[in-house]
Amino acid sequence: MQLAVRYSTSYRYEHQAARHVQLLRVTPNSFSGQNVLDWRVDVDSDARLREHRDGYGNIVHMLYVDRPVEGLTIDVSGRVLTDDRAGIVAGLPNDLPHQIFLRTTPLTEAHGSLVTLAHALAGHDRNPRDLLHHLVERLHLRMRFDTEATAVGTSASEAYEAGHGVCQDYAHIFCAVARFLGIPARYVSGHLFRRDGLNVQPATHAWAEGWCPDLGWIAFDPTNGICADDAYVRVACGLDYRDAAPFSGTVEGGGRQSMDVRVEVQQTRQRQMQRQQ
Repeated sequence: MQLAVRYSTSYRYEHQAARHVQLLRVTPNSFSGQNVLDWRVDVDSDARLREHRDGYGNIVHMLYVDRPVEGLTIDVSGRVLTDDRAGIVAGLPNDLPHQIFLRTTPLTEAHGSLVTLAHALAGHDRNPRDLLHHLVERLHLRMRFDTEATAVGTSASEAYEAGHGVCQDYAHIFCAVARFLGIPARYVSGHLFRRDGLNVQPATHAWAEGWCPDLGWIAFDPTNGICADDAYVRVACGLDYRDAAPFSGTVEGGGRQSMDVRVEVQQTRQRQMQRQQ
């Protein structure tokens, strides 16, 4: 399907911020099943943007605002043509060897109940693909989605013990268990077209990819209990949230600050009309 994405992030400061430096991971790559038709990043201040690729192959923009500002708004928009490939991810530019994604991080270490879960899954002698499908089913049934339960620094084990969290936590737990069992897994950030009609969302989405020897990378969304399909726009990946976060950076001065995020993902009218014909 053809999806239109509009993603706005606004910062407001108590006092003027003297300098603003941000790292943006907001631009998707084209690969098999995802073709970026057009994409742009706009800033409402006099700013410099420098584009490069990071070590994971993500498109990264460094944003510099060198004059005092009372606020900053970054608008991201574009159109992407997606196909349902049953979760299979292939043809990524500058992809890394899958073994790199066996590495754990403080956010994706398996402890306590996660180790118990991993042993329970492995005890059924499943192949990696079946095992990951069962992992997704377990997480979807056991965990409760709760936007107030965790923070960006909550680890996979902490979120699983609590039994609730956001999509970031689900993805971290998936990666922690998969890596503990010797299956490479990586964290993915991006956008989700909601088929229930909820086009405007308060945040981006997150899911994970696991490596299966027979098929390569497969995208799993444990939050929704499915493999990623043509409703997903893949933007960035890494070992955990910190490697794939849409925004990270520093502000010099400004005092207290607030942030407002608005994400809108819609199926374009052109594709809808073609389907009806």
